[in-house]
Amino acid sequence: NNKELLMKKIFFTVLFLPLVIFAKSYLVSDVPLPKIYVQNLDPYMCDEECLQELIDHDMILSFLAYADQQLPNPEQEQIRAMHVSILNLDSNIQNEQSEQFKIQTQTLKIAMLIPYKYIGKYATSTTNAVFAYLMAKNNPFELKTYKIASEAKNDIQQALLQIKNDGFHYVIAPMTQNGVNAVSQINHDMIIYFPTVNKKDVDTNSPSLYFGGIDYKTQSDLLLQKADAPLVIFYDNSSISEKLAQYEEAKFKFSSENTGQSKRVYKYSIPKLNSNLETYFKENSRIQGGSFFINTPIVKSAMIMAQLTLYDVQPKVILSTQINYDPLLLSMTQMEDRKNMIVANSITENNNVLIETNSLLGNDIVYDWINYTTTIGMDYFHSLITQEARDYKIPLQNNQMLYPVELLEPSLSKFVSHESNFEER
Repeated sequence: NNKELLMKKIFFTVLFLPLVIFAKSYLVSDVPLPKIYVQNLDPYMCDEECLQELIDHDMILSFLAYADQQLPNPEQEQIRAMHVSILNLDSNIQNEQSEQFKIQTQTLKIAMLIPYKYIGKYATSTTNAVFAYLMAKNNPFELKTYKIASEAKNDIQQALLQIKNDGFHYVIAPMTQNGVNAVSQINHDMIIYFPTVNKKDVDTNSPSLYFGGIDYKTQSDLLLQKADAPLVIFYDNSSISEKLAQYEEAKFKFSSENTGQSKRVYKYSIPKLNSNLETYFKENSRIQGGSFFINTPIVKSAMIMAQLTLYDVQPKVILSTQINYDPLLLSMTQMEDRKNMIVANSITENNNVLIETNSLLGNDIVYDWINYTTTIGMDYFHSLITQEARDYKIPLQNNQMLYPVELLEPSLSKFVSHESNFEER
């Protein structure tokens, strides 16, 4: 409940206060976090029904006192694991492999390479995603962040040398495509994971470079199957938006040639500061009944959709990739604006323990795909180091994470599965 969540957040803040005091920049302190022990003073046994009663009455500490080992009930085990992570309990871990790993007292050493001027808020949120994962695993770890002012080859090379000298072998690097290209030209003996870039967008076959970026082109391909002419594409001046607009135009025209259908495409670049789209929509008969592909961030997308309604433009369908898989879409638009809309999404696996742990750090791995793919990469590194099974079953092929794509519709209060054509409803 809300009261319990508030107490958790207060406790969590106090628990991690030493990190704030002893940390510099993004460097996690060498001072170990205090362990919490929950002692069971009750001489009586507590079976599954008893444990559930403790949970139902919010007697979490009493529940944890009894639940000092893995529980057979999967729902109760999930609650146990979540609180072990949140409260940093000294508790039996969840399988024999984990226990053997703990006995070895091996420390998970993870470095993060952060071009902070180029990735904005993700300098913090990706670090939080990795930190939350490591905390949830309840194993000893060392996490260190290396900030670089640019993605120039020399800056990256110096940082990688420092990372190597500090004894790190696994690196998570939320970089732009330019940064990845620079890394691919540098000789190193580390394993580097890029949560922000898809391998399709760079030219490298290095066995030590791994990629976690989602595949916008695959998402676009699936969405274009729902489109008919005229295709109306909206984009802004960002690199990804311009590339998607070009790709979608070319793909649509190529597909139309093969099927003998009309291949009319209209593209509109929406300036950053332009909030009045009257010249695009008012009495523009050539776009009526078209399929609209929106490749703009959530605020601009909401503005576009609202003005489609305002100027009585009647789209057959509104399409968007991962860019607009965001709960803000539901609050910033009216149902009338977003009717007949389909959104592609590749965030398809959820882990409640990690979601909760991230939430207490103010982090989102449910809708934010970069934080999500960062978590996927950390999960893969954890498996490589410990030989434990991965929590996420996302397949890896040729060093690229392959995310499934689902088509969703924004309903009244949530995204729901798109199961049929709008004409069939």
